[in-house]
Parts: sequence; structure tokens; C-alpha cells
Amino acid sequence: MEYIYLRQITKEQKPDMGTESIEASFLSIFALITFFIFLLTAKFSHKIKNGALLDTNYSKPQAFHYSPVTRSGGVACIISLSIFFGIYYLLYSKILFDYIFLSYSMFLVGFLDDLRFNIKPFKRLLLMIFFLSCIIIFLPIKITNIDIPFLTSLTNNEMFSVLFVLLCFLFIVNGANLIDGFNGLLVINLIIINLVLVYINLNSANTEFSLILISQTIILLSILLFNFPSAKIFLGDSGAYLLGSLIALNTIITNNINPNISSFFFCILLFYLFFEVFFSFFRKLLLKKSPIHPDKEHLHMLTFYNISQKYGSIKGNFLNSVFINIIYLFLILPSLFFYDDPTFSRYWFFSLLIIYFLIYLKIYRLTKKKFNI
Repeated sequence: MEYIYLRQITKEQKPDMGTESIEASFLSIFALITFFIFLLTAKFSHKIKNGALLDTNYSKPQAFHYSPVTRSGGVACIISLSIFFGIYYLLYSKILFDYIFLSYSMFLVGFLDDLRFNIKPFKRLLLMIFFLSCIIIFLPIKITNIDIPFLTSLTNNEMFSVLFVLLCFLFIVNGANLIDGFNGLLVINLIIINLVLVYINLNSANTEFSLILISQTIILLSILLFNFPSAKIFLGDSGAYLLGSLIALNTIITNNINPNISSFFFCILLFYLFFEVFFSFFRKLLLKKSPIHPDKEHLHMLTFYNISQKYGSIKGNFLNSVFINIIYLFLILPSLFFYDDPTFSRYWFFSLLIIYFLIYLKIYRLTKKKFNI
């Protein structure tokens, strides 16, 4: 039986005040539980496999810490999500199969690397493709609201639809992992995205689905408390893969259940995660570098070099995250007022890609001149 992504509650089905009060109470309790899960994880996770989760590699391109920090953010996330899945079942007597399968499979792929099983990037990518393909095919997951007519007809083909959704997930998941190198950079970005999705779904009376989004936002805020401005815990690959996959699924569902909103608006919302991967892939190919290995020339690293020159590397770390996310918020803000306008959303999306390229080119030349990278 085909899995339908229509979680919205119509005005006639909208919960009464008593039900809303119960939901609010559950969310309050969940927020408290989540905080303590992160607190205990940060305190005791160094004991897992004799400290295998401790990040002590200070020489890698994306390392900006100078003392051991545990990469157990993904562990705290998956525990918190498991508790929420139980709460959701108590409230609605429904099992979130899509979120459960996606969460545990993506967590597992990243957690193996966090435990230093030394899985090569290409093999890790293949493992991710296998899990995502199975989930997309057997649930199934589809994108039903697309503003490009020829693409809409192509997605009617089962094989193309699977491939298209798979690519969407891969871009966002790997984009999340790519920018997860500074305190708060990824987490703040995902909080902004989730809050926009919450706003959209509450406006459309999708109360039940909004609860899922709010619970994930609570988890993200808990991460932020332990990761920003100084890091007591890192997300690790398990956390980045997990949260990236969740934000992709959140966006797909929101797109499907809000057909009045341009699908290009959701492209705008995810453009930083998506285009960072896309642009970096072809940039590395042109420079004859491996496209699947990190380097020091990503946008967030170039901005860090310039900010840290003035404020030092410790302050520069978290200030860089604030700077990039303020620019990101400023760039997506106009689209929030025209998200139901396909023409504006389409042109604004492609304008953002050009803006990104021009910003990157300017900062790259400036950084190359200053630091000779």
C-alpha cells in the first residue's frame, strides 16, 4: 500500500484546547528530557569503546578545536528521537515508520565512522545510497509538488522518481555533513529551516506534523546549548547525517502537503546545503582534487580565515557561524513574502546561486591574496 504524506489536520479535525494542552505538556517534558540526555551524553560518552568518540584530530582541514571533544551529538539525537517516537505514538496511536527507518539507518552509517571503523568515503556513500534507496522505494517517498512541468511528467516514471528523490537526500545529507565544521554553523542553519517549516505548517493547520517539526527543533536547540559558542559536544558524522536526512524529509513532506506553495521556495530554503555540495564538487574537479575529500577552500572556511584574523581562531569559530547564517537568513527572507509565487521563487532561487558564486569568488580572491592558501 502506497505511503501517503498527508499528515495535515483540517479545521474540522483540529484538536480541541484540551488536546493542544496535552501536546504542549508533552513538548515541555520532552524538552527537559532532551536537555538531560545531551548533558549525560556529553559527560559519559567518552567511555564508549575506550574513548573512540573523542575527536583528537586537530590537523584535519575542518578541525578548529584544540582539546578533545566527544563526537556523541548523534547518539544524544537518536536517543531523544526514540523517546519522541514513543510520545507521538501515545498521542496519536501512529508509528512514524518513515522517520524511524530514516533516522536509524542514517545514524548507523555515520556512527560507524564516528567509532573509527575507517570506512572509506566512497564505501560510506554506497552504504548511504543503499539505505536511502530501500527507504524511498518501500515506504515509498515521492515528491508530488514540482513547479517544472517536464520534471513533473518525468517523476511519473517510477525509476526516475526514485533517482530524483535519492539525489535530493544525498545533496542535503552530504551538505549537512560538509558544513558541520564550526560551532553552531549547521545547527543554526537547520533551526532556521525548521522554524520556517513550522510557520508554514501551522498556517496551513497541519498541527500534527508541526509537532514533529517542533520536537526536532527542540533537539536542535539542545545541541546548540552544548555546541555553541564553545563546544562540549560535536554532532559527528552520525548527527550530521541524521539531521540532514530529517530536514530533507521534513521539506519533502511540507512541499507535498502544501501544494499552494511553490516548490522553488523549498529549493531556496535548502539552497545553502544543496549548492555548497554541488559547487564544491565541480570546483574540486576543476582543480583536479578528489571531490569526496575535504579541503580548506569551502566558503565557510574562507570566511573563517578572514574573521579569525581580527578576532582570533576561538572567537572566529562561532562568529563565523553567526555571520554565515545571518547572510543566509538575509538572502532567503524576501522569498518568505512570496512563497506562493512560482515565478518569483524560481527567479530568486537562480539569483541566489549567482549571488553565492559571486560572494565565493570575491572572498576566495581576498583570502588567496592575504593568506596564500
